[in-house]
Amino acid sequence: MINLFQPQVGDAELAAVAEVFDSKWLGHGPRTKAFEAAFAERLGVAAEHVLFVNSGTAGLFLALEVLDLAEGDEVVIPSMSFLAAANAIVSTGATPVFCDVDPRTMNPTWEHIEAAVTPRTKAVVVLHYGGCPGDVVEIAERCRERGLALVEDSACSVDSRVDGRAAGSFGDLAMWSFDAAKVLVTGDGGMLYVRDAERAQRARRLAYHGLVQATGLAYAKVSHRWWELEVPEVGRRVIGNDLTAAIGLVQLGRLPEFTGRRKEIVALYDRELAGVEGVKTPPPLPAGHESSHYFYWVQMDARIRDQVASDLLAADIYTTFRYAPLHKVPTYKSGADLPGTEQASGETLCLPIHPGLADADVLTVVAELRKAIETRTRDLAPAAG
Repeated sequence: MINLFQPQVGDAELAAVAEVFDSKWLGHGPRTKAFEAAFAERLGVAAEHVLFVNSGTAGLFLALEVLDLAEGDEVVIPSMSFLAAANAIVSTGATPVFCDVDPRTMNPTWEHIEAAVTPRTKAVVVLHYGGCPGDVVEIAERCRERGLALVEDSACSVDSRVDGRAAGSFGDLAMWSFDAAKVLVTGDGGMLYVRDAERAQRARRLAYHGLVQATGLAYAKVSHRWWELEVPEVGRRVIGNDLTAAIGLVQLGRLPEFTGRRKEIVALYDRELAGVEGVKTPPPLPAGHESSHYFYWVQMDARIRDQVASDLLAADIYTTFRYAPLHKVPTYKSGADLPGTEQASGETLCLPIHPGLADADVLTVVAELRKAIETRTRDLAPAAG
């Protein structure tokens, strides 16, 4: 099977895990702090504003929680997003209001977001689709002008930039995901960035039961009764640990290698699919934009998309469509009319892309895709009378 995603881990990651075993401490500790500091340095922010958590989803829930949203508040979010972001909004009592996206980039423009803003809107969540930053610069500026908090769902964009500035650093909060399918993997895990210092401190506290001091050992330095608890508000336990952080530190060092190979695969797909009838490849990145190339997507006649996916699966090539439109999910009770999202969700297919793919694998995907599209398109043609 040619997989859609595949983590790249090896001897260096195993050696890092072995060091953690030798230290006799697997929990939240020095390697967690080192990973946070290294990631913060890449972002160009202070380490105390960055928090390693046990999943990207936990990061989204924390981000929405520290905004102090309440019932009656609204948060605008593209329908073309992962459901964790919508669930995080609902968990606060607020209502997700879904906006449309450009059907080619799958990212929203400010105009799409503005069309969904009401007097009850308190925040905006944007996803950088496939690692492409989209119009995040303008969106961040407009949100500041309107007094709207901006949360960047940067799950796909760990190595994405605009004019040298890291995606995730434009808004008020941001989350990155490191699950086993992402560009940088720790098995499970995520990173949260909080621009405001007080909110950052609160997020760190909420991530560990609401405790002011995360460990008794730390509290021992300031109290002779270090086992006593100081809990100003209720939290939960979603912190990362040294075992996964050790893997993350190695992966962070390998990130240019991963992104470089993904860029090569994108170029190969672009070259081989150029001019293929019935296939649209992703639009080129704007000047100054750098992508993590988490997705590579093609678009075709909606009448054949599902059949093409089935043909590729029969040829041991796994494809998918991400993300299923959230405004169509009954749980969220949305009646939004989003034509760009509807169009994209019918026409788009994500192809395999990960650094473990050989050029020969990519060429196999291209050959099978071309064959499936030609066959299915021919089947659409009316029979000669």
